[in-house]
Amino acid sequence: PTLDCNGIWGGYQGEGSKTVIPSKAAAKISCRLVPGQDPRRITKLLLEHIPTLAPKGVKVHAFEHHGGTPLVMDTSSPYFAAATRAVERAFGCPPVFIRTGGSIPIALALKTALSSEIIFLDLGLNEDNLHSPNESFALEDYKRGILVSSYLLEEIGAVGAEI
Repeated sequence: PTLDCNGIWGGYQGEGSKTVIPSKAAAKISCRLVPGQDPRRITKLLLEHIPTLAPKGVKVHAFEHHGGTPLVMDTSSPYFAAATRAVERAFGCPPVFIRTGGSIPIALALKTALSSEIIFLDLGLNEDNLHSPNESFALEDYKRGILVSSYLLEEIGAVGAEI
């Protein structure tokens, strides 16, 4: 898994300087899992290990917020092929497939409950700076994303007619 520090704070945080030694500090972390990893097991291991890293005399209060089981899309699925065609129709070139992480814990639950495929279409570019303070999304890509959605419905309809 990948361990990410999403936020860290402690001590005096107002304007100006202070010469106080902080009595408390905190951090928020997340862990990107890969298929085959059990989020409950990884959480348990982290919650057991993190306190062992603290210096003597420091108390650690580590706890879980939430988690989700990893999911990989079936690239051999006819629905994946439909999504590929929809993207190509809207953008005029085939999509590039990369394996990337995301945090949508309900995805596997939906796939299981509905006995259906889940397809994620990432229409953003690296320069969009996803989840950063200067996140952006080009208006042209937004418009093509609307086209992808309409083409995807057509393509899935065609797959449904074949099945």
